[in-house]
Amino acid sequence: MRYTTWFRQHLAAVRALIVLTVITGIAYPLAVFAVAQLPGLHDNAEGSLRYRDGTLVGSSLIGQSFTDGNGRALPQYFQTRPSNSAPADGSRPDGYDPMNTSFGNKGPEDIVDTLAADPDHAATSLLTTVCTRSREVGEREGVSGARPFCTPGGVGAVLAVFGARDARGDIGAPVRVVSVNEQCPQHPFLAAYRGVRVQCAQPGEDYSAGLIVPIRGDAPAEPAVPPDAVTASGSGLDPDISPRYAQIQISRIAAARQVGADRIAAVVGDHTASRTLGFLGEPRVNVLELNLDLDRRFPVP
Repeated sequence: MRYTTWFRQHLAAVRALIVLTVITGIAYPLAVFAVAQLPGLHDNAEGSLRYRDGTLVGSSLIGQSFTDGNGRALPQYFQTRPSNSAPADGSRPDGYDPMNTSFGNKGPEDIVDTLAADPDHAATSLLTTVCTRSREVGEREGVSGARPFCTPGGVGAVLAVFGARDARGDIGAPVRVVSVNEQCPQHPFLAAYRGVRVQCAQPGEDYSAGLIVPIRGDAPAEPAVPPDAVTASGSGLDPDISPRYAQIQISRIAAARQVGADRIAAVVGDHTASRTLGFLGEPRVNVLELNLDLDRRFPVP
């Protein structure tokens, strides 16, 4: 009797395994595959691949760089967002490595660089990374790269202020002030702070005992270089940029392709997508599709 019960239970289990395997392992995948072949869905199901002259050049869902072998922007192409997906061996200076997608784990309080004589022991803060990128983009696009809390040299404008502290931790009369992100012999971005001469930073010296004070400066609240031009996305492979970032690149593209800026702007408008369903996300421009269209309409002379 016990053997019969055991046999029936296992037979039921085998039947369930067979039925579920057929449904979830065969019927469902075939149904999904069939639906994916319908017009309008096939392209997305295949990975939204894009071709130029019959050659696969990428996917509209995955960002890629438009730079030379040294990571410098190619003047005839719109540039994408920065990426944190660089391989450890440094073989991709542009950072775009689809096999090594990653994100930065630095937050808004990461504002002090680690200065060291040996580059292997140095570390750049998030603030300085943003400031450096903003200056480089501004120089490339012919706009101001200034942004709050950044020095003209493109590092974080941060001071370490030393002196006796009160009960709240404030320093009433500073006795020493160091620009912690400007390594000697650089001249500090600020000559004096509250009557005390500002010093440059010495590599390897510990300034953690000082009160860390970011200096906003006189940069506009809304910089000419937009946020997506200086910060990476979560995946590091965002295929889109904001219309603002595309807008400041138009003059460079027009000069490189020797066409009017209004014609380049019209192509940008054609590739600007609005918010999904009218309220999700932000307006965006797909960089790969835009650059492919430019190559088709206005080949580089």
